[in-house]
Amino acid sequence: MEFDKLPCSFRDPSGFLFRKDDVLYRQINSCYKDNYQTLKNSGLYTDLIDKGLLVTHEEVKVEPEGEHGYLTIRPDELPFISYPYEWSFSQLKESALLTLKIQQLAMNKGFSLKDASSYNVQLQRGKPIFIDTLSFEKLNPSEPWIAYKQFCQHFLAPLALMAKKDISLNQLLRTNIDGIPLLLASKLLPLRTRMNFSLAIHLHLHARMQSKFADQDLDVIKHRKKFSRNSLNGIIDSLVTAVSGLNWQPKDTEWHDYYDSNNNYNNEALLSKEIIVREFLDKQSNRSTWDLGANTGRFSRLAAQYSEYVCAWDIDPACVEINYRTNCKNGVGNVYPLLLDLTNPSPAIGWNNCERAALKERGPADLTLALGIIHHLSIANNLSFEMIASFLADITHTLIIEFIQKTDSQVKKLLRNRTDIFPEYNQDNFEHVFSEYFNTLGKK
Repeated sequence: MEFDKLPCSFRDPSGFLFRKDDVLYRQINSCYKDNYQTLKNSGLYTDLIDKGLLVTHEEVKVEPEGEHGYLTIRPDELPFISYPYEWSFSQLKESALLTLKIQQLAMNKGFSLKDASSYNVQLQRGKPIFIDTLSFEKLNPSEPWIAYKQFCQHFLAPLALMAKKDISLNQLLRTNIDGIPLLLASKLLPLRTRMNFSLAIHLHLHARMQSKFADQDLDVIKHRKKFSRNSLNGIIDSLVTAVSGLNWQPKDTEWHDYYDSNNNYNNEALLSKEIIVREFLDKQSNRSTWDLGANTGRFSRLAAQYSEYVCAWDIDPACVEINYRTNCKNGVGNVYPLLLDLTNPSPAIGWNNCERAALKERGPADLTLALGIIHHLSIANNLSFEMIASFLADITHTLIIEFIQKTDSQVKKLLRNRTDIFPEYNQDNFEHVFSEYFNTLGKK
């Protein structure tokens, strides 16, 4: 059988992910044997599974690779892999609180998380879930939490910057795969955050201490002061307070109230559009759907009735946040609101550009909705129909796309302060170009 080791899990000596015959497995190496067995016997694993905090797995009879292999497990595979720089504020905040809750439960069972990477969390049935079974190690209560700095860089720093400075600063995670450096976060945060006790301790003071002791041996620092179980609990409780106190309300962005503002879609027009889209969806059988320019998710939730899951992509962080909150409120578990600039989609990053996959590498989707975006791509960003069609053909098998005429108020708005240099922007040319990449199954 073909053995395909996934490049996203090379950092952990305890094991790694791989595929055989397109099935996802995780190898556990011998160095993690004692921790794994103790984890199972402690009841912590079962407790986390029962609470819906950790992905399930089963032990399988697949021979581990190499002399250091101990055991192979098959984890429950998630429908889609997304990354923290694609998440809304609430998705990142809930992922942070999930990580801290797991740390608290682990400490009660004599364990601790050895890392607190935001990449150890994914979305399942619409909510964050922890995915790294090998992150647990036996607790040494006399030592500080080894993952403290990582948690602050991956969760607390970006959340503080998003809440206190600018919501778009989560994009710093794209260029800092190990989390936002605390010195950078401290410099960017407003001065008033130094008066916030939690942020002052865990970000500003933490950054200063990190800089002060940068050249000192870690063991010397760790043993300068012995930790107690109470102090360790205090740190985690303090982090929970810090994260819980950070909030952001989605408002004052260009598209967050699109369906409620002055546009061409009154209620009657929207209902008519929904009927047309539903007719096309009714003819398809899809496991995966991507909704590009999903806004607050109205058509994503419609598509979710015909798909196992829907990735609802949008450039506006307020729209993604509202979409996520709406889905949580209404119990919609198969829509994943995610942040995406179509003109600058998520790239492949990390070692050898392989640790985190680019957008295209996570497709193609069975079906893609491209409703109300063609004019933004073509007129606002000067992309030709050829470029757009080629891109969409790369990321999807089937496409439902809406052509927006120049008579549309939004197109007129785009052309208001510029010369119309788009003579090829017309329906006949649109259909001609897209027919080179897609077979037309129907149109309305």
